[in-house]
Amino acid sequence: MNNVLTVMKKEFARFFGDKRMIAMILLPAVLIYVVYSFMGTAMQSMFSPDEDHTPVIHVVNMPDSVRGAIQSAGISINNIQANEVEGVRERISQKEADLCIVFPPDFDARVAVYDAQTSVGPAPNIEIYFNSTDPNSSEVYWRLLAILDAYESSLANKFDINRDVAGADLATVEDMSASLISSLMPMLLLVFLFSGCMGLAPESIAGEKERGTLATLLVTPLGRSELAAGKIISLAVLSFLSGLVMAASTILSLPKLMGGADDMIVTSMYGASDYAFLALVILSTILLLVAAISIISAFAKTVKEANMAIMPLMVIVMLVGVTGMFGGSAQESTEYYLIPLYSSVQSMSGIFSLEYSAANVVVSSMSNLLYACIGGFALTKMFNNEKIMFSR
Repeated sequence: MNNVLTVMKKEFARFFGDKRMIAMILLPAVLIYVVYSFMGTAMQSMFSPDEDHTPVIHVVNMPDSVRGAIQSAGISINNIQANEVEGVRERISQKEADLCIVFPPDFDARVAVYDAQTSVGPAPNIEIYFNSTDPNSSEVYWRLLAILDAYESSLANKFDINRDVAGADLATVEDMSASLISSLMPMLLLVFLFSGCMGLAPESIAGEKERGTLATLLVTPLGRSELAAGKIISLAVLSFLSGLVMAASTILSLPKLMGGADDMIVTSMYGASDYAFLALVILSTILLLVAAISIISAFAKTVKEANMAIMPLMVIVMLVGVTGMFGGSAQESTEYYLIPLYSSVQSMSGIFSLEYSAANVVVSSMSNLLYACIGGFALTKMFNNEKIMFSR
């Protein structure tokens, strides 16, 4: 154990003694926060109408039955003739006008005599022209559509839905937060953890092999299994710190990504046991990833070659992570929690959605640890193979 701790101290000293290595952890976290915040602000400005904009609609044959409702909604009305519609449509396509609506002549009279059961021919038709790529035009279109839908309902009001009922949506803020976080965080966490491992393991294995320092370690009385354990554990700790920093920056930037909706993202529903299970899954997943990346790095002759060889594994990790976004609730069958990486995604999805089985989370973590131990054993065998270790 003393030899394992010695290897770990060496790795920690190499990492924390190099400011560039520390920057590798902090810089991505800062970039994530800045990029997500910028994306949220950009999307909000892209899809939100101008605050000082007064919507104006151009109307042909405006009926008195809906004029008052439209004006009370703060929408200005500009009456035009039928021969002017084409020109207004061109202005809408150029984002120079908001909307054009064409009512049929004698709209109110035709609506009054129309009966869906007995009338012959189609119902009176209203033509609405708008530009969905223009936030001002799109916003006034949906407002106008709501007014017309309400008017149509008032003509044959046979029943009401939720009249004077407050709080019909029984989902709490915690429920909505858990649903959003459970769909995003498993994929992001897995990618972040892999990124941390990928930034550290190749340098520790292939880098030392390339510089010749690993060969020096191999000729010391240090056991190969002790060297493998020290490498894997120290890299797991450093990768955990990297993933933790990036995950924290993501959680902090989520409200900005949602357009500044800070009250939509809360974490008060998670308790100590939830965080404990999450930490268990993350740590076991990191050990598995470090073991896999270390094995690939041990085959490589240089850091560049190691990074290239790791790329297929990165694609697999991303594909597995995406399954957490579209898979709905976490799997219930225990056999799914024996599949490497997929079990981690399912466990994290269940924890974040507060719908998980503690037994399945433990099975997932233990299976990850078992696979990591197998990887450590394989790495030890590789350290004993001089053809692999001394090929440069």
